[in-house]
Amino acid sequence: MKTRIGLICAAALPALLLQGCAPHRDGDNRPPAVQVDTAETYGSGRTLEFPGRVKAAEEVNLAFQIPGTLLRVHAGQGTSVRQGELIAELDERDYRLRLEAVEAEYESIRAEAERVIALYADSVATPDAYDKARYGLRQIEAKYESCRNQLADTKIYAPFDGIVQRRLFDPPTVVAAGMPVVTLLSGSAPEIEINIPGSEYVRRGEFAAFEAAFDFWPGRRIPLRLLSVAPKANANQLYTVRLGIPAGTDPMPAPGMNTMVSVSYRPADTGRTSVPATALFREGDASCVWVFAADSTVHRRAVAVESLHTDGRAVLSSGLDAGERIVSSGVHRLHEGQKTAPLPAESETNVGGLL
Repeated sequence: MKTRIGLICAAALPALLLQGCAPHRDGDNRPPAVQVDTAETYGSGRTLEFPGRVKAAEEVNLAFQIPGTLLRVHAGQGTSVRQGELIAELDERDYRLRLEAVEAEYESIRAEAERVIALYADSVATPDAYDKARYGLRQIEAKYESCRNQLADTKIYAPFDGIVQRRLFDPPTVVAAGMPVVTLLSGSAPEIEINIPGSEYVRRGEFAAFEAAFDFWPGRRIPLRLLSVAPKANANQLYTVRLGIPAGTDPMPAPGMNTMVSVSYRPADTGRTSVPATALFREGDASCVWVFAADSTVHRRAVAVESLHTDGRAVLSSGLDAGERIVSSGVHRLHEGQKTAPLPAESETNVGGLL
């Protein structure tokens, strides 16, 4: 038995010696290092960036309203066209023959109807004959007008000045009614579309300015004007914002180019502050922050959180004034009145503190 106890003690001795040599961390009273930030007036200098895409101001797929055999396409891909210029046409022979047949029928029925109407005015024709003549004339007039429209529909004209982006079919393809034949882009200044989340949509009244930047034009920023904000979210629960590029911009961005759009906000109402979302923590049912005092101690304060933004900041409606300093990292390991050590502010020329 004594031998066993001796062996156990011998085995435990090195561990005890090592424990005695190790630093005693429970007695380490060094204050924890914390990141300190300053609460800002909400909206002051706030700018967000969203990816965007250049699109034509107008883009339409031109199609015939009737079926037929494609006879000619007068504009190829990249061709500039003027409003009212002939773009494409169908073989009109069948439609012209149909119109001529209906026109002959129309002339015959009209002459007969005019004769009956004249007789009715002289009290010779019966009311029944008079009604039939009028209804028959209406029917043939509608049929005649329909045939005239179909003949006119064998041609497509440019609805506006623009550039042919795509020519989808060549003669003598048989195309169905409504089948796109040519895609036409507006020749006016293009637009840029971005998509914003609901948290920014509700603040659309605070939009102040927009600028577009392109990777292949370093240092160049193009001012934009707000055209519209979609009132309904798309399938991705984002709201589409249309922005206009000023006419005369040179060089002009082309449809299809990718861009990054900066959205600047007007200063919002006074009384609201903005802090990093990482500064928030829960204490019971309340949202709180650690206020950093002049003596480097921290003190818990309840705040009212209005919203969280995609830029990683939270908007507070009450509880904190602009200019007050708060802890923005490691908030869950602090306690009331604890002494802390603020980390030095990160230099713009020493990002990440590597130097």
